[in-house]
Amino acid sequence: MESIHHVVIVGAGFGGLKAARHLANAPLRVTVIDSRNHHLFQPLLYQAATASLAPSEIAWPIRSLLARYPNITTLLASTVGINGEKRTVLLDDGSEIAYDTLVLATGARHAYFGHDEWESIAPGLKTIEDATAIRSRVLDAFERAERTMDPAEHSRLLTFVIIGGGPTGVELAGTIAELAHETLRHDFRNIDTRKARVVLVEAGPRLLPGFRESLSEYAQRALTGLGVEIRLGHPVTECSADGVKIDGQRLPAMTILWAAGVAASSAAEWLHVPSDRAGRIIVQPDLTVPGRPEVFAIGDTACIAMEDGKLVPGVAPAAKQAGRYVADAIKARLRGESPLPPFRYRDAGSLATIGKRAAIADFGWIRFKGRLAWWLWGFAHIYFLIGLRHRLAVALSWLWIYLTGQRSARLITQSEARRPTAGSGG
Repeated sequence: MESIHHVVIVGAGFGGLKAARHLANAPLRVTVIDSRNHHLFQPLLYQAATASLAPSEIAWPIRSLLARYPNITTLLASTVGINGEKRTVLLDDGSEIAYDTLVLATGARHAYFGHDEWESIAPGLKTIEDATAIRSRVLDAFERAERTMDPAEHSRLLTFVIIGGGPTGVELAGTIAELAHETLRHDFRNIDTRKARVVLVEAGPRLLPGFRESLSEYAQRALTGLGVEIRLGHPVTECSADGVKIDGQRLPAMTILWAAGVAASSAAEWLHVPSDRAGRIIVQPDLTVPGRPEVFAIGDTACIAMEDGKLVPGVAPAAKQAGRYVADAIKARLRGESPLPPFRYRDAGSLATIGKRAAIADFGWIRFKGRLAWWLWGFAHIYFLIGLRHRLAVALSWLWIYLTGQRSARLITQSEARRPTAGSGG
């Protein structure tokens, strides 16, 4: 057994899982290491954060996904380092896992651009724990507003600020606006949830900079139609329990959500190799780490330049394509074949939703917006979910929301939501 080539994959996200499955039944051993026991469909994570879907509808146990492949072992552990000379992965319990080939698919974390102290005030959205914490904060804001008699505090409680105008920020803003203006409007007696303010802040000149300008303009109009206030061209310069400061003006708010940026994991530091400003390893055209041909980096761990000089985007399709490419490259090596041509990303298009009735879709050669794009967005996401049961559950949940406006996952489940209000004693 020990003589069989051993591939270690760190991370069971889109890229890592694709690589593992594509190496299944090959004449080698595969060990998948992840700090969580589930694979998460991150494109729909915001819907778990806004009570549209239950977390169990967008996550699957890694072991069950890989159980039928006898050459794959799954380990629940956190990676804390890599010994490149010994070719071992260092785990949080002090143990080491030896590898012949290493695939780093370690994902990304929130980036607060030098203000890490904002993280507890303005949580980001990367994990199920983040989603349930955000959902609890959002719903708890309405519960507190129902009890308060102070007009200023009432206004602060019903102000929701989302920082970052990319797809996650746009989707969060639209869904929270619908939650306040439609889903919850009959649930309370002392407040009118339709008076809640949802403020989307983007430091750049327009929303969704990765889309064509005409689609960005449509998204802005659609959000405005949902009642979202949009602030462009000025970054948030301060976050506190009282609210935020934008362009020198303070905006009182209880709920502040971060969707402004991400940073790669510490993989580049573990290997002491060059990285870009986001901490991603600058890989070779074949996705290997410079100076270490036995190590591959994919997904949000890697900075991959395309032929035109642009970078491969940090999206699920790109990670999955890279995962399959790396698996093919490893199998070609074992067979003694010539190296594969350089990795080439095939852009399948971009989609973003704005509430439950509008979306934008950009496939390069054709562009959609409005309700048609929303249906296309829905079908595409249901298609890429794993398993018939999950596809049916999500489709039924969306159909129910579309017809009734009601979201069934409105549960406050984390004590974190019951944090002290601004100015209260500890």
